[in-house]
Amino acid sequence: MSGALKDKVAIITGGGRGIGKAFALRYAEEGVKLLLPDISLERAQGTVKEIKAKGGEAAAMLTDISDEKATQKMAEEVIKLYGRVDILLNNAAIYDGLNITPWDAWTVADWERIFKVNVIGTWLCCKAIAPIMVKAGKGKIINIASMIAKVPAAQLFLPYSCSKGAIYTLTQALAHALGASGINVNAIAPGYTASEASLNQQGSDQIFEIATGEQSMQRREQPNDLVGAAVFLASADADFITGQTYYIDGGTVML
Repeated sequence: MSGALKDKVAIITGGGRGIGKAFALRYAEEGVKLLLPDISLERAQGTVKEIKAKGGEAAAMLTDISDEKATQKMAEEVIKLYGRVDILLNNAAIYDGLNITPWDAWTVADWERIFKVNVIGTWLCCKAIAPIMVKAGKGKIINIASMIAKVPAAQLFLPYSCSKGAIYTLTQALAHALGASGINVNAIAPGYTASEASLNQQGSDQIFEIATGEQSMQRREQPNDLVGAAVFLASADADFITGQTYYIDGGTVML
């Protein structure tokens, strides 16, 4: 691997499966020491086991990112384990189990549940970890947005799409708030990716057909297509980049 992140310390939320697991495995290959908070301790432990089998260093913990006390414990745990944190990759979100639904058929409970994790949870993770980075005078925060917030298909998963739209604003706001402390805040916006959550959706084959038809590169996006951007944004090569969103979607959204 590149060695760009060797001996760095990273938190990757939701690293037990899917895209989060792909991020974790690649970071481990780069020599990163990892803490993987996840709503499923069993899944996170599975990722840790794979990392350790290859000689990497990682730890799992049970964390509900929508619980402020849990995110504070996450911050305490990373200091206990490694003494610092260089990278926060906010991957955890509610997406699994969501299916195409008319815009007016979602319930208030759906909206509240999705926003509590995807938006408030991401903010709480930043709130817990940023003070550690401020004290160190440096750090990288990488949020996971989604290109769905920028395309007509947003109506099909409306509360999820809106939650990911909020991540754009959160990323830019925190870039302004934390830039003077040497902290970079950026986002990655995946396209429709062949993760477990997407593959389990009703009508996923049809969704993939539509999604790939809108891409410039017409194949299914895989979790591993996203990991290079996550390495770059966490590296010293991205030290003067902040407040930006990188669309990794095969050329669907072009700004």
